[in-house]
Amino acid sequence: MEQRYSIITFGTSDMTRARSFYEDLLGWRPFMTEGMTAYDAGGFVFGLFGHEDLAKDADLEPTVPGDGYHGFAVAYNARSEKEVDELLALIGDKGADHGAKILKPAHKAFWGGYSGYFADPDGHAWEVAFNPYWEFTDDGRLKLPKAKSA
Repeated sequence: MEQRYSIITFGTSDMTRARSFYEDLLGWRPFMTEGMTAYDAGGFVFGLFGHEDLAKDADLEPTVPGDGYHGFAVAYNARSEKEVDELLALIGDKGADHGAKILKPAHKAFWGGYSGYFADPDGHAWEVAFNPYWEFTDDGRLKLPKAKSA
């Protein structure tokens, strides 16, 4: 298997609410809205799919959607500490209108960066971070250092 992934899909209990958060508040634009809502996320696809339908698709029992730890977080790497503050301020000011909330305010992180967390309308955790050790390409992709040989 190649070391990559193509799509990350969040189950949502309310597609209208979730789309309003990502599109109306964050300004994302979908390229597909039939069955799954899909967004171009800079080299991979971010998708929204009905919570129960996503569980059924994987032959799993659906759990109760909502707040709480889901076992993972998605990260958005910002280009500056200011961008971290601006995005978390937007979520803090208007996120509740879309079902989102701040989980952890921005702070200097132990690893030398700056980060905070918010939860989307279905409780999925997003880290918003600035890492001074990583660079971006012009189109917003992370430019990671070459892996060291084992």
